[in-house]
Amino acid sequence: MPQRTKPVSSTGARTTTAEGRSVVLDGITHRYGGAVAVENVNLDIRAGELVSLLGPSGCGKTTLLRIVAGFLRQTEGRVIVGDQVIDALPPSRRAVGIVFQNYALFPHLTVAENVAYGLAARGASRAEQGSEARRLLDLVKLGHVAARLPRQLSGGQQQRVALARALAIRPAVLLLDEPFAALDKNLRLDMQIEVKRLQRVAGVTTLLVTHDQEEALSLSDRVAVLSQGRLEQFAPPTTVYDAPGSLFVNTFVGAANTMPGVLLGADATGARIALDAGAEIVARPLAQAVAAGGRVVACLRPEHLRLAETGEDGIAGVVEMALPLGPTIVHEVRVGAGSPIKIAEPRLGGGAPRAPGTPVRVLAAPGLACAFPAAA
Repeated sequence: MPQRTKPVSSTGARTTTAEGRSVVLDGITHRYGGAVAVENVNLDIRAGELVSLLGPSGCGKTTLLRIVAGFLRQTEGRVIVGDQVIDALPPSRRAVGIVFQNYALFPHLTVAENVAYGLAARGASRAEQGSEARRLLDLVKLGHVAARLPRQLSGGQQQRVALARALAIRPAVLLLDEPFAALDKNLRLDMQIEVKRLQRVAGVTTLLVTHDQEEALSLSDRVAVLSQGRLEQFAPPTTVYDAPGSLFVNTFVGAANTMPGVLLGADATGARIALDAGAEIVARPLAQAVAAGGRVVACLRPEHLRLAETGEDGIAGVVEMALPLGPTIVHEVRVGAGSPIKIAEPRLGGGAPRAPGTPVRVLAAPGLACAFPAAA
């Protein structure tokens, strides 16, 4: 069953810090005509926390972001920032800063003028605009380009300007809509680190929309995984990865081998499963109840498997492909009649991949697999 957070109180009161404020999405549902985009989503985000909305295209994450920003009015539910229900407030009065995927900088304004734009719109004096723009540009390490136009900057520099502009209005909540999608891999990593640093320095509550699992797991204090408009799990990144709350979360977040089998027995310490491929494994305690003898799907991460040494038992298989990935070797092994499984092992001492067609036996680390009821 999808995981839900505890309902908010009738007053909606939450703790507020000097920088960021808590954000509560209380039973948010939104429909486009007869289609449900978001269904009864409950999230309680702590002040100063960075939370990622993670999921495939069409799962509802951007709809939720637009609802928080005020660009879209939800069909049902409440948005609470700090101790205030903000549903009736226009975007300009929600104390929300937004960084879009395309940065949306004004091409005719200088970098400093772009950063100061929000302050000017709020009636700040020219002196205040100038001093705050300088402070924020120094914060994002762009003070030396204050007089340039956006077209004279690199993509990463433009993104930092957009971030500084969003922070200039001292938002209670910072919304990031796929902000790294247009950057190349190396620059994307640099900017992820920079955003994390700035978010910590500013102390602003941040909501990040992404479909990139690595991005969500590395940046977030907690991750909200969405599927078809429903909240599947809301937990710290390590919990989402190690103890996923549903089969969808397990297969969407990170790589996972799915292997059908029969539940032999389960208790609070773990579950014993007889795999159809011909071995018995011990999995984590079940997240969803299954009766003994019921069909289950066991999910094993590639790093939870290894190729057996000579004389060890295990699941019989044949290597179909091997990929040396720097310090790691990934072997694709066919076991039984199912799909091939992937096994990731450290490439110690310059070890070579196994040749295709090599018979092998596969062992699973005890207590790390997750199991879920098989689809009827």
